[in-house]
Amino acid sequence: MERELDSCAREQVKTWLEARNPDVLLLQELKGTEFPRRFKELGYENAAVTQKTYNGVAILSRHPLEVISTTLVGDEADSHARFLEVMVRGIRIANIYLPNGNPIGTEKFAYKLRG
Repeated sequence: MERELDSCAREQVKTWLEARNPDVLLLQELKGTEFPRRFKELGYENAAVTQKTYNGVAILSRHPLEVISTTLVGDEADSHARFLEVMVRGIRIANIYLPNGNPIGTEKFAYKLRG
């Protein structure tokens, strides 16, 4: 079932890209360890930071992109797959998926404050 949902999501993104033709697209909540490279056939380079079941961010670009960072500044051990920073045509683009408001005193709340 998970594979069907992934395929469905890929088709939705592909349809949207073909209709809108953006230069850059930022995606969040990928919730998987693999990000499809199939968007290259539509003329999009991509970079992704993924995590099994949770989080995950990606950036698609019609232009070459250079990955600058995949973790929050000052937290190189960050394993939450919530941050991706790239350069596209001299423009720095950051995709950050912020955690929701969890109860005060939890590790997730402390992580949110560090971001």
